[in-house]
Amino acid sequence: MSTITNFEDLDIWKEARELCKDVRDLIYKNDQFSKDFALRDQLNRSVGSVMDNIAEGFGRGGNKEFMNFLSYSMGSCFEAKSQIYRAFDFQYITPTEKDSMIKKIEILSFKIVAFMKYLRSSNIRGPKYKTHNPDK
Repeated sequence: MSTITNFEDLDIWKEARELCKDVRDLIYKNDQFSKDFALRDQLNRSVGSVMDNIAEGFGRGGNKEFMNFLSYSMGSCFEAKSQIYRAFDFQYITPTEKDSMIKKIEILSFKIVAFMKYLRSSNIRGPKYKTHNPDK
């Protein structure tokens, strides 16, 4: 695996960003959904937290901290999934839209877990643990 130097290079962050756009499109194509301020805002916050926690964890510079933030991202995925079911139950979205969003969230969740497993098995502890020796 090549060295990633920016969180924007992480596929899971890119997919989380796309999920945010997809959710926003879903909300604002339905007038009733867009006016349900509580559900709309909570869903936007939960999907936003997925990408934000990936970025924040990356910025911490250590794999253990990064994995903690990835677990927060996972929690936000599950929260968003539950909110999609509520949107469906309130008849804001169609069965096809619900299924599509649930699938996207589940795929992203799987990729986050896979990345956590990679970090757990890696010998690299993170950039903040690198020794800085100017003579080498």
